Amino acid sequence: MEPLNARSMLDAAASATIGHQQADQPQVERRRRLSPAALAVTNQKVRAAYSPIVIAGAVRVADFVLLSLIGVGIYLAYVKPQAGFHWEYIGAIAGMSLAAVVCFQAADIYQVQVFRGQLRQMTLMISSWSLVFLLFIGVSFLFKLGGEVSRLWLSSFFFVGIAVLIIGRLALRTMVRAWARDGRLDRRTIIVGADQDGEQLVEALKTQEDSDIHVLGVFDDRNDSRSMETCAGSPKLGKVDDVVEFARRTRIDLVLFALPISAETRILEMLKKLWVLPVDIRLSAHTNRLRFRPRSYSYLGEVPTLDVFEAPITDWDLVMKWLFDRVVGGLILLAALPVMGLVALAVKLDSPGPVLFRQKRFGFNNERIDVYKFRSLYHHQADPTAAKVVTKNDPRVTRVGRLIRKSSLDELPQLFNVVLKGNLSLVGPRPHAVQGKLANRLFDEAVDGYFARHRVRPGITGWAQINGWRGEVDTDEKIQKRVEFDLYYIENWSVLFDLYILLKTPSSLLTKNENAY
Repeated sequence: MEPLNARSMLDAAASATIGHQQADQPQVERRRRLSPAALAVTNQKVRAAYSPIVIAGAVRVADFVLLSLIGVGIYLAYVKPQAGFHWEYIGAIAGMSLAAVVCFQAADIYQVQVFRGQLRQMTLMISSWSLVFLLFIGVSFLFKLGGEVSRLWLSSFFFVGIAVLIIGRLALRTMVRAWARDGRLDRRTIIVGADQDGEQLVEALKTQEDSDIHVLGVFDDRNDSRSMETCAGSPKLGKVDDVVEFARRTRIDLVLFALPISAETRILEMLKKLWVLPVDIRLSAHTNRLRFRPRSYSYLGEVPTLDVFEAPITDWDLVMKWLFDRVVGGLILLAALPVMGLVALAVKLDSPGPVLFRQKRFGFNNERIDVYKFRSLYHHQADPTAAKVVTKNDPRVTRVGRLIRKSSLDELPQLFNVVLKGNLSLVGPRPHAVQGKLANRLFDEAVDGYFARHRVRPGITGWAQINGWRGEVDTDEKIQKRVEFDLYYIENWSVLFDLYILLKTPSSLLTKNENAY
């Protein structure tokens, strides 16, 4: 309940400012018009996806922990009271539990498709668990340890282990099937190419059994008269120019090109438009006569594909970044609360108006998010759309505002975005205002590929900021350098990279603040 209360307090603290700002300066957003077929898809309720890789990894950990607890529990309940405590048993239990996980992996039962079934996974699991005990008995006999091992403990461990594993798999089967019904395990896919090749590809994907590919529809780069209205039952949703807007209104996991490799010019033109999306982009090779080595392909069932772009920070990387943001961000927020209290008091005493300022900015995949800051402008001159950039000696900035903007203390409330709302990260490309401009051009009009920096969640600090590209954006070089450094961060992300940027931020605020006004 505490995070919800804190979030409500934040919204209430900024609501007065927002009402005034939106009344004076209504926000205008450019949205591309989609076809009725595309709108029908985007209007469907879609839940967030679960990563099969993370699910399988979590099941591995759960198997090891459960089997270890069963073995230790039986040992402490029966063997220890009679024979005393022996570390050899604990080592044997850990070894047998680990061996079970390895055998399950070798039996290939750590797959979401297998979790959905029942007979096959149960048979393989029981066989693998039995093999582990046969190996343990064989090793005990070889080293003449059979007389020292409790037979009751060993048999109890075996049968209780089987029972718990079966119950666990039945519960997992129920959960996985529920997730599948909700679409959380689907890879929502769009096909590029509304022609015979596209139709063949859709048919090949739909005829595969137990596939996680969910084809939403097809797009094409040609006029309607030169492309098919439906491909194997999948409707044409629009032209390739519509894909970016479509992907920002609904969840897309995979873009699959049905064009042959020989259509190089067309493919390159379309990739220039689509690479800014945080999705996997692949080129289907199902109709290509030119064949590469099998290792060159990745497969969607039996359909060979060539990887072109991969979505950044996925699966376990996404879990690690989420934990880093919540744990480290929570600790930083606790440490910063006294400073934030002093800044809030200074802002309140310096000029009339609310303490917090809320502004619409670009978030992950171009979603619009509310970002919190301490108010640094006079209340009656607030600029929620950033239509006018703050410049040196700007008369709109308050006395306290100059200090907190120079030191970036005005950004501290964004820790609430990280910890409570989760729409910001500690480290990432800085979220620019929706109407942020360079001269009379919006940022995405000034820099090619600008929206590619939105393939990951934005951050409070970033690689561009610690390298001096922060503050006022008044030249082409400044926005181009920001994008360049942001894209480097996205392509080279790691937890250690995040930690390095975070540790370098305080010193960079002191030495590289010449553009911050």
